[in-house]
Formats: sequence, C-alpha cells, structure tokens
Amino acid sequence: MDTPNLGIPNLGVPERLAARMSMPEQHEYLRAKLSRRKVLARSFAAAGTVAGAGLLTGSSSTAYGEGVPAAHTSSAPAAPVRVDGGLVAPFGRHLAFGADPRSQMRISWQVPLPVKAPYLRVGPKPWELSRKIEAEVRDLRTPSLSKKLPAVEQYYLHAALDGLEPGTTYYYGVGHDGFDPASPERMATLGSFRTAPARAEKFVFTAFGDQGVSYHALANDQLILGQNPSFHLHAGDLCYADTTGHGEDSDTYDARVWDTFLAQTESVAKSVPWMVTTGNHDMEAWYSPNGYGGQSARWSLPENGFDPRRAPGVYSFTYGNVGVVALDANDVSYEIPANRGYTEGKQTAWLDRRLGELRADQDVDFVVVFFHHCAYSTSRHASDGGVRDAWLPLFTKHQVDLVVNGHNHVYERTDAIKGGEVGRPVPVGASTDPTRDGIVYVTAGGAGKDLYEFGPGVRDSYEGHVHDRDEIATFHWTKARRSDPEKVAWSRVRYTGFSFLAVEVTPGAHPKLSVSALAENGERVDHFEVVRGARGVRGSQ
Repeated sequence: MDTPNLGIPNLGVPERLAARMSMPEQHEYLRAKLSRRKVLARSFAAAGTVAGAGLLTGSSSTAYGEGVPAAHTSSAPAAPVRVDGGLVAPFGRHLAFGADPRSQMRISWQVPLPVKAPYLRVGPKPWELSRKIEAEVRDLRTPSLSKKLPAVEQYYLHAALDGLEPGTTYYYGVGHDGFDPASPERMATLGSFRTAPARAEKFVFTAFGDQGVSYHALANDQLILGQNPSFHLHAGDLCYADTTGHGEDSDTYDARVWDTFLAQTESVAKSVPWMVTTGNHDMEAWYSPNGYGGQSARWSLPENGFDPRRAPGVYSFTYGNVGVVALDANDVSYEIPANRGYTEGKQTAWLDRRLGELRADQDVDFVVVFFHHCAYSTSRHASDGGVRDAWLPLFTKHQVDLVVNGHNHVYERTDAIKGGEVGRPVPVGASTDPTRDGIVYVTAGGAGKDLYEFGPGVRDSYEGHVHDRDEIATFHWTKARRSDPEKVAWSRVRYTGFSFLAVEVTPGAHPKLSVSALAENGERVDHFEVVRGARGVRGSQ
C-alpha cells in the first residue's frame, strides 16, 4: 500500500465509495458495472468458444474465488488462435511446499497461450524423468478495467507431488503436447528442488515483503539465491498489479504485471519454495468477493489452514525444527478494513490451535510467524492495532520466537517486546531468549518497491551506523481507523534501503536462529540471535 488512507486495491471503484466499501461490496460493484457495459456477455460467449475448441486441456479446477468456477472467474477477450505447442514455452515456474515439506511439493507455472495436455515430468536424475503427472488448469480472465488496458486471459498450471522421499533432490520439467521437457533439445528448461530432511539439520531460509517488479526486486532475488535457502517467505504485496489504489478512472489494474513478476521471480522460485501470504495490494476485487480468486489461481499453497479456498494465504508447515505459520492480516487490520472480519474469527481460532500444536511438538524448537501488516513499526503505516489486539496475546501465550512483517517499505527491527514494552534491549549482534525476554518483530518491507522513510528527525540506525534513540514518536491504527499517537522505545534497528532477511537455523541441544538483514549490495545491516532455554523450559511473557 502506497497511500495510507486510500490504498485499498479497488480496481475502478470510485474513491468516495471505496473508502467505506468492503471487498465483497467492491466485487459486487465491479461485476454490476461491467455487466452494464455488456462485458460479461461477451466474455461468456468467448469462454464458450474456448471450451469448445479444446485448446487448453488438463484437470481443471472448479472452486476458485469462493465457489466460482475457475473458467468463469472473470471476463475474457476474443477466443485465442490455435498455435503449435512446440512454439509455446512455459514460464514463471514457482514452487511451494505441501503441508509436509518432507514428502510434498507443489509446482506451478504459466503458458502465454492455450496448449493441449499440459503435464509435469519428475525423476531422480535429469535424464530419468519417468513420472508424468497431468497438470491442473486454472485460467483467469480479466476485462479491461482501465481505458488504457486490454482484456487479458492468463493460463496457470499446477501439479501436486506427494509421496516424495525426505532430504532428496528431484529434477522436473513442465510441458505439453509439442513441448516435451525430457527431450534433448528441451533439457535446458529443467528445474530441481530438494525436499526437507527427515531429521533436523542446519539450514537457511530468507524472507521479505513488498517486492513488486523492479531492478531492485531482481537484485534482491539474486542475492537470495546466493544464500542457498531451503525456502523463502514473502509477507504480502507481491507484484503490485494495482499500483495506485486511488479508485479513480486513471488507476491501472494490469493483470499482465503478474506475468512479469513470475518471470522475474522464476530464477529463484523454480528451485526454492516461494511461500507467500496476502497483503492489502493482493486483494483483487474483480475475481471473488474476498479478492483472493486471483491468488488461488496463481498459487498452490499448503491446504491446512482453517479454510484454504477462502483464505489461501493462511497455512503452516514444519521444516526441520522450525514451525512456520502464514497469516492473512487483512482479516484483522484496523488501517485497511476492506476485508476485516471476513473469517468471522475463524482464522484467529485456528491460529490459537495451530500455535499450541507446534509448541507441543517436541521436534519443533522455533515458531516463526509471518504476515503483511506491522505489529510494531514506526515508518509510514506505523503499527496496526488490529493485529495487536487479535494476535499478540496468542504470540505471547505460545511463545512465538520471531515475527516477520512487510507493509512498511523499510527494514526495522524491535527489541524483544514483552507485554507491549521492551522486555530486553537487543542491540546489533546481541542474543535474546523468547522464554525470558519476549518476542522480536522484524519489518522486512524493502524487497523492491519504492522505499519509505522514518519520521522527521529519525535517523537510520544499523550495523556500523548506530544512532540509538531512547524514544520515537509514532502511532498505531485504532478500530475507528484513526491514528493514535504513541511514543515508543522498542525501535532498535532502522534502515531505509532495499534489503531482505536471512535466517540460519541451528538445531541441537542449544538451538538458535542466527538472523541477518542484508542490503541490496550484500552489506549486512543487522544481525542478532534467538536462542531458547533447555527443552521443556517454558518461561512466561
């Protein structure tokens, strides 16, 4: 989000209405508006032509956009022309774990034109891709939501791999009739991935939010690839297909930006599971009442949240000794209420249960939670009181070890916070024990979108350039959607540059998270450690 009060992704809804409309109301408005223009009538006729031609065949989903069939989630341009499959190359590959990273992987990709019989090949060696799996087809049709943009039809393909061996490298290729990835001339298109190990071992994961499409976003991706991470967490606001969100006729919602984003990300995401959740810019009102129909078509994520069809960005997984939980903060946000309360408290109830299960698991040392809106930040959007009210008591109850957010396009890291106050100062290079000190919150929103600043007179303070402050004037959002001023002492590290988070996980008798923030040029701007007391020790926060 780029404008605090007007940044709801409303896709052509007038500003005076969007300010007080929920996502379902915006969805209904857009559908009715375009129906009056007879866009829908033309799109359904085109959809019938496409289906009759049989150009895009494979297993097809029927439940994207809260019960809306995938083939009819949006309107379409004219029926495409038949093209030889040998001339159509897949692109935009991105991986995601299933619920069990030791044995499940989800592979997604895109084709620019309809193809016949899309599929995935997978095997233990590049020349032994003996297993062939039919792909699931999820197509999205987006009408011209701006006078400057054409209608767009996009084809997203997905394959689920189950029954894999832990700690094993697999090779794969994606193809269709006329494009066989196992053929000698196509082997350069193959990708690979490694499943999670059967037992805990040292590994690295990375994280950020608010990426978009830019040189800086691409540069961050390449630095991430150099970390050799086992997975990556993206804390929402993925591509910014809706760049402004002002709700005016001059706004652009360009669905094609998703194609560019996935092509940009492919160099990493084709081999590193790219685990995403939803930000405010990822609510796309056209596709479904809650705005997540587009995300459901483009991503295959673990379906172990409270309701994966309604909330695709809510899920969890365990990798080695780390339990990871993804949340949709649009559900609880006070700042941006378009989707507030859409789960009717079910997400929060699920979170309580899931955190309890993870903390009770003797193989899990650390619990990491990531979502978009900030619990604690002092930059432009500051802190969201809705997040604090709904989830901070649960983070404390279950002793969450690390919370990662985006939304503010900066890097900012707190001290260990306990009961809303500093439980223990955590300067650069320090260690903290969440069973004793409280929880560290990291805003990692410098992934590639235009950067924000901190308040007047507040200087950056990071490794090698420390400028500590005893107090910073900031605010948090209230339920009445007002900014309530507050003075805080917990803002420990601040950096207004492009950056990402890299976390090295060490298991054993004394497990630890070695957390670093790396700038776009590779310079380290922050580092600290999270360590826990001996197994079975449960302090209070």
